[in-house]
Amino acid sequence: MADPTWNSKTAPVVPRPRGAGWARVIWRGGLLAVLLGGGLVLMLLLRLVERPFFGVDRPWTPHITVFVCRTAFRILGMGYVAHGHRMDRPGAVVANHSSWMDIFALNAGERVYFVSKAEVARWPGIGLLAKATGTVFINRDRREAAQQKAVFEERLGAGHKLLFFPEGTSTDGLRVLEFKPTLFAAFFSDALKNTLWFQPVTVVYHAPEGADPRFYGWWGDMEFGSHLLAVLAEARQGRVEVIWHDPVRVADAPDRKTLARLTEKAVADAHPSARAGV
Repeated sequence: MADPTWNSKTAPVVPRPRGAGWARVIWRGGLLAVLLGGGLVLMLLLRLVERPFFGVDRPWTPHITVFVCRTAFRILGMGYVAHGHRMDRPGAVVANHSSWMDIFALNAGERVYFVSKAEVARWPGIGLLAKATGTVFINRDRREAAQQKAVFEERLGAGHKLLFFPEGTSTDGLRVLEFKPTLFAAFFSDALKNTLWFQPVTVVYHAPEGADPRFYGWWGDMEFGSHLLAVLAEARQGRVEVIWHDPVRVADAPDRKTLARLTEKAVADAHPSARAGV
């Protein structure tokens, strides 16, 4: 069974930059800082026009997010490939969660809006970026269920594809954990269930040649800073693969637990762990 405190059986060894690795950290890190900072400034300026005319809708700024995320992989020298496309139907997206890099991988090809725990909004730097890109912040409190449902309905009504990580935690990238059904419940209201769909997405990281297969995974007690340095310093990067599956109609599932299992199966069946028997 999945566990919110899930961790790998063996502790990861995060390689420290050495020699030329530090040069790559400085070069790539500097370019990424300029890219993210410039994208954020441009996005905030556009929102000054976008917000009063379009409200919750965002016809322009998501294109900046896609460009920034695609360019980030080019700066890293990391391969990116996508199969399939985001659905045109109204609804939400669910994906497996392996790393902080999932944000770039899932935004690089399609326009989506993440649903995140409320405390992320207060994280330095990351919180500001998340707000600017339209992230929906929620508290995992049943007393706020009605309020969260109203926010979901507003965003979905604007055509936004809200993206959830139903595993509830990140992994080492070598497995897919059980999907928790909690967040699926809001979509079974009478106002939503007959019109909405869920699209499963599988994110697969392929480590650099000769590196630990879990190289891009970020989980447990791993520090963000050391993991970021390791990725920036890597000379021979690997690649990430994003697989967009056929959507599942909410009304075709009798309850949230069934919908969670259906989407989990689609994600897991396309993951290498299914073939390797992990």
